[in-house]
Amino acid sequence: MKLIITIFLTLFPLITFANSSLATNRHITVQGTAEILVEPDMAQVSFEVTSIKDTLLEAKRDLDTQINLLLEGVDKYGFEQDDIFVSGLKSNVYNIIGTETGTVSGDKYLALKTVKVTINDIKKIDGFIEFAQSLKINNVIAIESLSSKAKLLEAQATQAAVDDAIAKGSMLAKAFGVELGKVYSISSNSNRTNYGDNEGDAKHLVLSGYTNNSNPFEHKRYVDKTISSNSIISITSSINVVFDLEITD
Repeated sequence: MKLIITIFLTLFPLITFANSSLATNRHITVQGTAEILVEPDMAQVSFEVTSIKDTLLEAKRDLDTQINLLLEGVDKYGFEQDDIFVSGLKSNVYNIIGTETGTVSGDKYLALKTVKVTINDIKKIDGFIEFAQSLKINNVIAIESLSSKAKLLEAQATQAAVDDAIAKGSMLAKAFGVELGKVYSISSNSNRTNYGDNEGDAKHLVLSGYTNNSNPFEHKRYVDKTISSNSIISITSSINVVFDLEITD
């Protein structure tokens, strides 16, 4: 019985290493991380454009007229065709009941489209929203801060995460009297961009969004939403690296 137990304990580490993705020789695993903060210089504004009429055709025609007026007037903001996205048509029908009499006053048809506009100069946000409001397009559902240098900053964050992993690995190896060797494996390389809004001087009043459960005939109120050039975009990157370790004499 003792012989069997000894053989099992001897083979168990070999089986473990055989099923593991880690190096079988001396190694160290470290995670490199990096974060880059940048002020936005662009923004994407999303509108819900709606129209309520007695027939769906009337609602659609009125909706298209609003959107066409918006698109015709954006030239002064320097937009390109790719900067504007218009969604497909959504519609719904509502049966209106009088609150006092309780009688049915007839059906109303709601037509809705989402319009997303990428503004390449963040300083033009206020003017563009005021222009849209002049066309009775008041329902701003989102304003997202963007950076024109996002791709470059993501690459810089990745390189910084690599440098961080090498620095951490070298420090730990030195602390244990060994040297950092070649890279055995690299995994979990990821980039993430977070948009955090800090209160600044420029504030935009944003309408609450339409939902299927909301009453499209009630007066919608503005809700607070702050977007400004003082907002900060956080670009983070992380990378897991396994290094071989070399014994020094």
